Amino acid sequence: MTLGLKLAPQHRVYAGFAIYSFAMGNIFPRLPDIKRAMGIEDGTLGLALIGTPIGTLIALTLATPMLERVGFRRALLWLVPLLGFTYAIAVHAPGPAALFLMLLPVGLMIGSIEIILNVEADRTEFLLKRRIMNRAHSFWSIGFFGAGLFGGALAHLGLSPQLHLALAVPMVAVAMALFVGGFEPAPARFATAGDKAPMFARPTLPILILVAVTLSAMLMEGASMDWSAIYMRTVFDSGPFVAGITVALFAFSQATTRFFADSFVDRYSPSGVARVLLATMMVGVFIVFFSPLPFISMLGFSLLGIGSSAIFPLAISAAAQRTDRAAAINVAALSQISFVAFLLGPPLLGFVSDHWGIRSAYGIGIPFIVLSLAAAGALGRRPSSNEIPEGTGSGSTRERVPARAYEA
Repeated sequence: MTLGLKLAPQHRVYAGFAIYSFAMGNIFPRLPDIKRAMGIEDGTLGLALIGTPIGTLIALTLATPMLERVGFRRALLWLVPLLGFTYAIAVHAPGPAALFLMLLPVGLMIGSIEIILNVEADRTEFLLKRRIMNRAHSFWSIGFFGAGLFGGALAHLGLSPQLHLALAVPMVAVAMALFVGGFEPAPARFATAGDKAPMFARPTLPILILVAVTLSAMLMEGASMDWSAIYMRTVFDSGPFVAGITVALFAFSQATTRFFADSFVDRYSPSGVARVLLATMMVGVFIVFFSPLPFISMLGFSLLGIGSSAIFPLAISAAAQRTDRAAAINVAALSQISFVAFLLGPPLLGFVSDHWGIRSAYGIGIPFIVLSLAAAGALGRRPSSNEIPEGTGSGSTRERVPARAYEA
């Protein structure tokens, strides 16, 4: 049954990414309130938040066969509203241990939605014969930007996190019915018999170098999403609206960069674009670390959004284009190892914040950025073709191994 508006296939993909990120993004402006209500320190909150990436990694590894049996359309239309609902339930957790357990199913849903949307974006690229992946992920950031604004406004009005996230559930459900209700999965690409990736793909030395390229972006993206609101409340005693706006600014700058990234990658070399982004991220980290004023810190978080925007997709493309073994296995190895940054990020940054202050939680990103700059040459020096490279998406890569590409 067809519901909602009649949209082009790529527009449904964009809407799916935006609504999904709005559903998951509302909790982040409210983390300071959740932390205060539980009476816990940053390190304890970081350990509680790790429930989401653990569940996500499990889903990325195991969920594909089940989703294929259920059907992508049915799964997507149910999972996105359920994601908002499970977040609304999780914020009722009385303590950090309960929050950890209640975020595990949240992570399972996030991983499953990532699989569906990234595969659908990849198939739609092939259908249209042009790139849409970075633009699709720019809409993810746009949805997160909207969640930051909405969450900051409701926090400023004094609504509790529980009521705030409950209000987001019907908004997400209506938006899914309106904009994604008519979704029909794009035809699968052809796939060769020997390309299926193992459950855990062993990384080679070139893949480990690509992992080094991505680590700083993944760590700083997680730090900005999880901790920027707490940073503003802790360092400057900012109000909830300013904290929410900071989360939104990070997402807006990331969205804008992702929206135009494909054209820059086509015009310049992937490694050159990556070095510019990493240098921008470095400036953002220094600003956040030394900032004396709230608006200067907000500029720093905006630069972190720009810098972290396209590093991971560039690495995914470089892994898929390697010829040493099947593209699926290289993409799987890069995705699974890089995702460890999301597992280790929240507790690592919380531990650093507890012992040396929350500014230091961002300063720890500097050596990782230096490492990424040193390894950036692995992304390649030739400009990318305007045509989608043969075998760099398809059933032989992302379609079989849909990672948590580009985001978060």
